[in-house]
Amino acid sequence: MKHTIFTKILAFTLAGAALCSGLCSPLADGEESRFAMPSLEVPCRAAILVEQTSGTVLFEKEADTPMPMASITKVMTLLLTFEALEAGKVSLEDIVPVSEHAYDMGGSQIWLEPGEQMTLDEMLRAICVSSANDAAVAVAEFIGGSEGAFVEMMNNKAAQLGLANTHFENACGLDTDNHYSTARDIAQLSREMLNNHPEVTNYTTIWMDSLRGGQTQLINTNKLLKRYQGINGLKTGTTSGAGVCISASAERDGLKLIAVVLGSPSSEDRFTSAITMLDYGFANFEAADLPEAPDVPQTLSVSRGEEEQVQLSYSLPDSFLLAKGEGAGLTCQVQLPQSLEAPLEEGQSVGTVQVYTGETLLGEYPILCANSVKKRDISTGLRWLWQAAKTG
Repeated sequence: MKHTIFTKILAFTLAGAALCSGLCSPLADGEESRFAMPSLEVPCRAAILVEQTSGTVLFEKEADTPMPMASITKVMTLLLTFEALEAGKVSLEDIVPVSEHAYDMGGSQIWLEPGEQMTLDEMLRAICVSSANDAAVAVAEFIGGSEGAFVEMMNNKAAQLGLANTHFENACGLDTDNHYSTARDIAQLSREMLNNHPEVTNYTTIWMDSLRGGQTQLINTNKLLKRYQGINGLKTGTTSGAGVCISASAERDGLKLIAVVLGSPSSEDRFTSAITMLDYGFANFEAADLPEAPDVPQTLSVSRGEEEQVQLSYSLPDSFLLAKGEGAGLTCQVQLPQSLEAPLEEGQSVGTVQVYTGETLLGEYPILCANSVKKRDISTGLRWLWQAAKTG
């Protein structure tokens, strides 16, 4: 829902009419949700429920308390790996070497041997399905040159994403001093992974797989894949220091939610906490699109310019987070002049779309020039007169 939806809204506004009623646009990071927080019983130290696209917080418990995060650490390892894939620095067919250091990793593993050869695709399956520590470290060394260099990349990315209460000391999540995060930071990290690299769910939704020609069996540690409708990720984790954890992502009818659970006393408590939050989210909220409206011109006239019109560029989120039942009506007001005066720069804001629920402003979205228009000078005017004379 991009350019066409804005132009549909524009038609009604230029006629002086308001469209629709009641929707909630994405909130900027750090803004409070307009939705009241529920009282949920979740057996864990910390938890948070957010809408994936906007990051709107729907429930939280001790969400800013730093604590160990176990193998949820691997979400950052995966994020940096998928960024390297997107940049063309590596490919899924590349062979990932196995070092003595990777071989020495304890905890969950696929028992890699030094010198053994596996593709990056196989390593990603081991990480996402079986949460293999040895595979995570091997991939970190492959992407960063060494685990130490990769950990520096992890912390730099955390700073870039504004994860102020997160620090990494390794690529797999084994307990160590100064390795911690918060439920809120993990939710933001999970959003970054899922919003920008949704292809990760091709791995995180695998229930069973195998490596080494069927000799090594993989079974997903995220048991919600078999227990909860709409689950598509993202990562489990368990250590003695962190307790039992999960960042659980799910989608139903276009509504995308992330439930982060840290420090549960048992695996069942972890899944119970995630289900409690997700059930609340899906029962009380919906993702709604703007309604259809007639097509309208996608340009505005320009005076004193080398061109007589400028193309308009519009952008809206694909959907809006609403309380259940609010999607039946929307209120949108478009502010846009009848014409513009040159010069105009590409990307210049020339109007806005305001979205309301009742009297409450939920979001304001700019209308931009899709191209630049230079101001008409004397030579341009003379050229126009010459062309007019020739055609006349």
